[in-house]
Amino acid sequence: MSGSTRRPLSLGNLRAFEAVARRLSFSDAAEELFVTQSAISRQIKGLEEELGAALFVRGTRHVEMTQSGQMLMRAVEAGLPKIDASVRQIRAARSRKRVSVTTFASFGSLWLLPRIEAFQREHPDIDIRVSAADAIADLDDPELDLALRYCSPAQAPAGAVRMFGEVLTPVVSRSLAEQIRLGAAPPLSKPADLTQHTLAEEDDTKTSTEYLSWRRWLTLQGHPGLQPKRWLYLNFTYQQVQAALAGHGVALARVALVFEALQRGELVEPFGPAGRMDSPYLYWLVVAPASRARPEVAQFCDWVLAQAADTRKAVGEA
Repeated sequence: MSGSTRRPLSLGNLRAFEAVARRLSFSDAAEELFVTQSAISRQIKGLEEELGAALFVRGTRHVEMTQSGQMLMRAVEAGLPKIDASVRQIRAARSRKRVSVTTFASFGSLWLLPRIEAFQREHPDIDIRVSAADAIADLDDPELDLALRYCSPAQAPAGAVRMFGEVLTPVVSRSLAEQIRLGAAPPLSKPADLTQHTLAEEDDTKTSTEYLSWRRWLTLQGHPGLQPKRWLYLNFTYQQVQAALAGHGVALARVALVFEALQRGELVEPFGPAGRMDSPYLYWLVVAPASRARPEVAQFCDWVLAQAADTRKAVGEA
């Protein structure tokens, strides 16, 4: 038997199929599962592709099951109730509340995770699940409760709450700043001095990257053609910060994500406030519609927004 015929099917797709088959309506199934009709359609299409067979005949105003759909429905009707009963028993035994958060890797590493312990001290009965990936997760996923995203206002989804804006600044490690002060490293008091230093640059093709680039910063400072001693290209923001902390060069850091390191003196702004640069991109909190009524999600959102207010204050944002 081939591997493709043995591969298990997605439970989420099966649940969408069961709802459509029972109600013979994509829109009614979407309403029942608290997702969009397009999400249901994608799940059914994915299931049909996995099976290699059509499950429904879609008319203008009605939906009918095919013979393959009827066969699958008989199996699903027998299996899903048993799975749901087991899940209820497991959840009841655990008696714990959980909030699932998706965000991008650098934000999770530099802003969210260092603060999570404070929330857990205040709410020891709530477990937090953080999924960090640069690919934007679909909040139609029933496993996700909220997203912490980074985008322009035009790209922000409906209902998104603004957390704080974006400001970038050149930073170096405390040790490199001390070497510069003592004359053991090349000077770094004006932008032109960057010709003697390594610049850590974000190596990404996203549209937002142009607003995070050294080339934009140098152009705004009047040095569009300046070339550093060398470039250090890195995929993620947190890698640039790590490179700066290790003394490997100068990083163009997001102030909102490193202000505590600046306050502690672990990172230093060689050009001070004059070296800061704005970006049109912002940070947002987005809650999944199906999760809005859950008290633990509301508590976590309130805490995130309180932390965001502290960040705005720390970076001097109104």
